[in-house]
Amino acid sequence: MKQVVQNYKSGELALLDVPAPGCKPGGVLVRSAYSLISTGTELMKVSEAGMSMVGKARSRPDQVAKVMQSVATNGVPATYRKVMGKLDSYTPLGYSLCGVVEQVGDGIDDVAVGDLVACAGNEHALHAEVNWVPKNLYTPVPDGLAPRHAAFGTVGSIAMQGVRQGAPQLGEVALVIGLGLIGQLVAQLLTASGVRVVGADPDPARCELAESLGAAACGDPASAAVEAAVAELTGGHGVDQVYLAAGGGSNQPVELAAHLCRDRGRVVDIGKCRLDLPWNAYYEKELDVRFSRSYGPGRYDPSYELEGRDYPIGYVRWTERRNLACFLDLAARGSVDVEPLISHIADFGEAVETYQSLKDGDLKAVAVLFRYPEQTAEAGETAAPAVTVPAVKLSGGGTSAPARAIKSPVRLAFVGAGNYATSMLLPHLTGRDGVELSTVVTTTALSAANAKRKFGFTEATTDLDAVLGDKSIDAVFVVTRHSSHADLTKKALHAGKAVFVEKPLALGEDELASVLKAVEESGNDRLQVGFNRRFSPLLREAKKRFGARTGPANVRYLVNAGRLQHGSWYLRQGSEGTRFAGEGGHFIDTVSWLLDADPTSVYALATPGNDDLQVVLRYPDGSTATISYVTSGPSSLPKETLDLVADGKALRLDDFVRASVYGSKRWVSSRLPKARDKGQEAELAAFVRAVRTGAPMPVPLTSLAATTAATLAVRTGLAGGAPVTLAGAE
Repeated sequence: MKQVVQNYKSGELALLDVPAPGCKPGGVLVRSAYSLISTGTELMKVSEAGMSMVGKARSRPDQVAKVMQSVATNGVPATYRKVMGKLDSYTPLGYSLCGVVEQVGDGIDDVAVGDLVACAGNEHALHAEVNWVPKNLYTPVPDGLAPRHAAFGTVGSIAMQGVRQGAPQLGEVALVIGLGLIGQLVAQLLTASGVRVVGADPDPARCELAESLGAAACGDPASAAVEAAVAELTGGHGVDQVYLAAGGGSNQPVELAAHLCRDRGRVVDIGKCRLDLPWNAYYEKELDVRFSRSYGPGRYDPSYELEGRDYPIGYVRWTERRNLACFLDLAARGSVDVEPLISHIADFGEAVETYQSLKDGDLKAVAVLFRYPEQTAEAGETAAPAVTVPAVKLSGGGTSAPARAIKSPVRLAFVGAGNYATSMLLPHLTGRDGVELSTVVTTTALSAANAKRKFGFTEATTDLDAVLGDKSIDAVFVVTRHSSHADLTKKALHAGKAVFVEKPLALGEDELASVLKAVEESGNDRLQVGFNRRFSPLLREAKKRFGARTGPANVRYLVNAGRLQHGSWYLRQGSEGTRFAGEGGHFIDTVSWLLDADPTSVYALATPGNDDLQVVLRYPDGSTATISYVTSGPSSLPKETLDLVADGKALRLDDFVRASVYGSKRWVSSRLPKARDKGQEAELAAFVRAVRTGAPMPVPLTSLAATTAATLAVRTGLAGGAPVTLAGAE
């Protein structure tokens, strides 16, 4: 299928061929009929992409702060790879469309194949021929509403949420500053609510359009016309609400709002404009400044948008989806008229030229629609015929013998192409002798296309079943969300593939048992988990310098994990497990490797809320290790520090930057000049070598299982308040 994309680094716009998305549970596949260009938000993104790197940094200071934090934590090279990887990737455009349901995922019962729906979301309602849309981001289109009008649903919801934040009442007067697409819809919604509207915009054509659609008066904000209209309609008191629907760097909208608003009036920010509030003006009138967050309650909440958990109507009357349905109902009943807002309808094949015309100013428009191939040019009301789109499938199994020694090249497939895969794994495999990146599999079309372009995969697809059935593929990398690791690993083992699965291997004891059962049933033990720290050259050198150990050791490992950002998928503990379950195996594996043994028991303590953990491990020879996993430490504190003391000697690791060994002689490594090498490159080299030669996997399966079991035992120990003895411990 085709999709509109942009490279944020170069500014390039393209209509790209990408794999069609798969149909996942909790959502539907929708073939687009019409999608709407947001002439404000989208053109701002297009313009930012054309800036220099300095210009991009100035426009996004929040992202610059994140980059600096990443440099402090991961070093310059790793951060550079991550940032450049994100910048030099195709990103999607679009967030408002109407289309026809082609496939219904498990758990969906409110729509059927062939239904017309309006869709929202900058990850799900894209300018693409087919989109997968979760339940709370689509709604059925009312009978009689034309598809091209239903495509306004998302921007209509944005305008509606802004109006709701203003809390207008019958008979009030409102000022709408900025009469672009959102401003025009805000003005119509206010008029439909019994509010008299004054509009302000420097474009006379937009002012005339707003007046033709019900605004009482409109004019240039720099002229006296707007102030005179406000004075006449309010008896000189000023408007009850001001809606800021303008963009740009001027502070004029904020100053005009203060000047024309009544005492204790409301100012609602909907657009992205400069907000340098003149303190005296806002203080003296005690103005109520409010912000409107996108489509409404539920926006940016993964449990609502991705997991389909609705908010009870008794507590949240107007959610994101209910706003979408409400706007469509108003449009269907004629209370809002979007037809006059349509400046241009372009065939989807002309998408790049259309964006360029908008950017260059050759096309002056309030709203522009893309019409997709099956739509008629005249009315746009004929539904697109259903076309089968391949879904993401999982192999049903089947046994095979363990991997054998093979000749070059080793053919690899990646399932998942997120940040970790593209910044920490794939750069070490691209161009490596004896390695062929065969196929990348994702559930979203664009991530697969990006990985194919950047890393040289032969194919990109959403059909995992075909990959597992391809006998020419030697190994499968599972680099997806944690909740899918165990299941995908089992299926790849049954398909006879060598498997590299990022940590964790499992999120529960039952999942771990099922993976080990798959190894037994298939006779395939070619499994590696991404515990990379034991492969770090610095740590290996330190262990070598420490030498053989005769007595028990005491290990202290401090992990300054830091706070998670709001919205991080790590916070979805119900589906993705706890944070420690996801990454704690790294640290347990490192200690076990240093001690050349697997733990026999686990004892865990936690602060309230289980944010900070103390995990005590005991080993067969009496050695103990304490892992302090903290989230409350300062960002300036190194992320990982480790001390091992035994036999009158000590080993110290300082955040994979410097290592020291204290004994009869002291050894101190030179400070690494470039990067914190945590072992990913060496780990991948060892895995590829084992696949090619048929040699044993780099880490024994028993060790992988023991580390995973110990990690999972932390949760059990916290719940029981007592040490947990691990299976197999003597």
